[in-house]
Amino acid sequence: MRKILVINKKINNFNKKITVSGDKSLSIRWVLFASIASGKSIAQNLLMSEDVLAAIKTIRKFGIKVEIKKNVCQIFGKGINGFKYKKNLTIDAKNSGTLARLILGLIINSKYKIKLIGDKSLSKRDFLRVAEPLRKFGAKISLTNNTLPLTIYGPKNIKPIKYFEKRGSAQCKSSVIFAGLRASGITSIKAKKSRNHTELLCKYLKLPIQIRNKKKFDLIEIKKAKEIKPINYKIPSDISSSAFFIVLTILSENSRLTIKKVNINSSRTGVITILRMMGAKINYRNKKIYKGEQIADIQIETSKNLKSINCPVELNSGAIDEFLVIFLVAAKARGISIFKSLGELNQKESPRLIWGSKILNSMGIKTIATSDSIKIFGNPNLNIKKKIIIKNYLKDHRVFMTSVIAALSFGGNWKIYDQDSINTSFPSFLKIIRSLKNDH
Repeated sequence: MRKILVINKKINNFNKKITVSGDKSLSIRWVLFASIASGKSIAQNLLMSEDVLAAIKTIRKFGIKVEIKKNVCQIFGKGINGFKYKKNLTIDAKNSGTLARLILGLIINSKYKIKLIGDKSLSKRDFLRVAEPLRKFGAKISLTNNTLPLTIYGPKNIKPIKYFEKRGSAQCKSSVIFAGLRASGITSIKAKKSRNHTELLCKYLKLPIQIRNKKKFDLIEIKKAKEIKPINYKIPSDISSSAFFIVLTILSENSRLTIKKVNINSSRTGVITILRMMGAKINYRNKKIYKGEQIADIQIETSKNLKSINCPVELNSGAIDEFLVIFLVAAKARGISIFKSLGELNQKESPRLIWGSKILNSMGIKTIATSDSIKIFGNPNLNIKKKIIIKNYLKDHRVFMTSVIAALSFGGNWKIYDQDSINTSFPSFLKIIRSLKNDH
């Protein structure tokens, strides 16, 4: 039976310090880099979610040894060309678009066909966007209606390419970077601004990559890498996971929260910028650079008199995973908030722009939504008294967690299906929620 969570009252005020799970984007990237490094890499605070465990299972299929003890993971890499390819191999990326797209750049030169599959949600997502550039390298990729399942095998000699990434997809950009590290010559990428964790890890590892930051695009050049050094890493906390608790604090009465050692990479903090523009009280403390990434403690307070926003589209890519909870803040803000150019939200685990509107409508908030925009008519006095049921959302973890935050912030009698959806990204989510509720 699918687990159903029932919430029928708001959260009490709280004053807490918490640590959220390790950054999912960095956890998956560390696993992949460690698998092609020469020697033993060690990670602490690796996110032990279904997505990351799927990445570990994947590299094991290529002959890479992995040991996990408590919250420490050791990966024994065999070098940039150390993967062992077998016939009739199938990789299951589960729900992880990051794993599915990035691994293609790593296995681009497999001499045997490898089949890539995913769960129901991942199998609805577009993979033509990553197949097109990888085919230019010489990879042979067969797709089913531009989605999974797909098969890939490649040339012995990978030729460099020029690639224009115009969607703001860090996954596609990263896949091309991984392929470019094996190609002879210089691979050139012109990429719309998006998450830059892969580039920062490349720079930290002193790999042959050059990056020029322009206003709207980054220009990236990659040369063939001879060797990748092992990387020992204490994974910082995840800003996307933190966003749920940031919004809960903003919307709760007389509350304060500190979230320790969060990755505040500037390509990921659009949510902070947007919420501050709406009047949220959010501050950074103890900032420092760690392995190329900026981390800090985030302090949040209850925020009254929230303002509506006409959200600048240039902030979209830096907040793409957080818009569902941003919409909850817009629901309590005075005035009409406008969010545009968000079609990419419907390319996620579920059609999130549609679900954002559905959740708000069920709460009694008026919205006007198109295929890529939403207007939210805020109500600062919103106090829900009715029953709300959330189900059939393709087990999208962010829909589940957003519904929990809405229930705790605005009241009502909520029945939220598929509680196990959080296992893909944030298994300890409800445990942290309970720690806040038990403050008294």
